[in-house]
Amino acid sequence: MENKKIELSQYRMNQAKETLTVARDCVEGNHYKDSINRSYYAAFYAIKAVLALEEIDFKRHKDAVAYFNKTYIAKEGEFNREIGKRIARLHQKREKSDYDDFYIASKDEAFEQIETAEMIINAVEVYLTSKNKSDSI
Repeated sequence: MENKKIELSQYRMNQAKETLTVARDCVEGNHYKDSINRSYYAAFYAIKAVLALEEIDFKRHKDAVAYFNKTYIAKEGEFNREIGKRIARLHQKREKSDYDDFYIASKDEAFEQIETAEMIINAVEVYLTSKNKSDSI
């Protein structure tokens, strides 16, 4: 059972990294709205990698993010509060770029979202590495 949790967590981290690569590719092709979307999902998959170790999953994004914020940022302090703020900004930008008819995304916004997703993925990777080391002791 423990191996399945770790495998799922690793799968989701790989998904996060792959999606971040797609976000970068979208910027290269001047598809800024798509890049913003992919940046959000890259960070979201990283969050789900953390939740996999707890065998917790949610059908709705907002529930997964709320649980992550409550459990890993506010309560336990595993991640700094800036991560919570950044996740919220990623989500807001994705909502605007996906659903606002006349929203025009800029290259700078897309790069900012990529940097945010990368920061979140790196923080999650550090957490997962330390968690896996402490679990194997």
